[in-house]
Amino acid sequence: MILKRMLFSKIALCSIAAAALAGCTTVGNSGRDLIPEDTSFAYFPKKTQTQLLLNDLPAPERQVAIAVYGFTDQTGQFKPSETGQTLSRAVTQGAGSMLVKALQEAGNRKWFTIVERERLDNLLKERQIISEMRQRYLGEKQINTQALPALLFAGVLIEGGIVGYDTNTLTGGVGAAFLGIGARQEYRQDTVTVYLRAVSVRTGEVLTNVTASKTIASQAIGASAFKFIAFKELLEAEAGYTTNEPDQVALQQAIEKAVYGLIMEGEELDLWRFSDKQQAAPMIAGYRAERDGSFSSRDVQEAAEQWRAAGPSNVVNKKEEIDRKGGS
Repeated sequence: MILKRMLFSKIALCSIAAAALAGCTTVGNSGRDLIPEDTSFAYFPKKTQTQLLLNDLPAPERQVAIAVYGFTDQTGQFKPSETGQTLSRAVTQGAGSMLVKALQEAGNRKWFTIVERERLDNLLKERQIISEMRQRYLGEKQINTQALPALLFAGVLIEGGIVGYDTNTLTGGVGAAFLGIGARQEYRQDTVTVYLRAVSVRTGEVLTNVTASKTIASQAIGASAFKFIAFKELLEAEAGYTTNEPDQVALQQAIEKAVYGLIMEGEELDLWRFSDKQQAAPMIAGYRAERDGSFSSRDVQEAAEQWRAAGPSNVVNKKEEIDRKGGS
């Protein structure tokens, strides 16, 4: 009976150690849960912090008509494996769709009018079918502009791609054991980089460009016990788990950050303007501070969360109060 109690106590000790170690670890507030729920149901992903940042953008004076012909993987890297290199790409090939989604998120669909260009051939074929069917069955000799209006055209092209995917930019770990009972933690960090530029359709000039990066965190947590608790009675237990930040979520956040930076750079170059300059002033100042290295991305993110919680009017009033005190 005593041996059983000792055995149970050792197992409980190992479980508590593993739980405590797991509770103290995190991969950072990257817009996703640390450990997703085990469920077989489909779900809608939660908004990332960069999506919220885009949603918070004040509306522009007028919408900008843009076209995206493609946003490709320019790294040329293949996904590595334990048996060697595979034919699968290291990053997703659906970055163009992510870019269109990020552009729509800007100001809650108030910033850009996006015209379809990536699959333009499909669009033209469908319009041709409509035109031929109306001519055949309705006897139309000319195109009915009410039924088939002219296509929208863009004033700005959005170009770029995934320009970097660096693996194992940071690796490490820590562990400890005492009398056969121990715990360990290992981590690894990758980095994905995207490049975005805006091109004038009228002149072909590159109006502005921006680069954004996002780290991809992976970590493993574990605890083990290997100990004789009595003569010929060996306690052996092991527990642990591994978390890997999804590559596509990290890429999505890098693209969203690049779109945010593109809007801010365009405003600075007077390519477009916010309708409420006073409301956008804190966000413009935060972007400039992050771009110039005065603040880190974490500082800007925390400031954005405080701005979102306080409300634009309170932030503006607080800024005016600070300016007044400084002037006096």
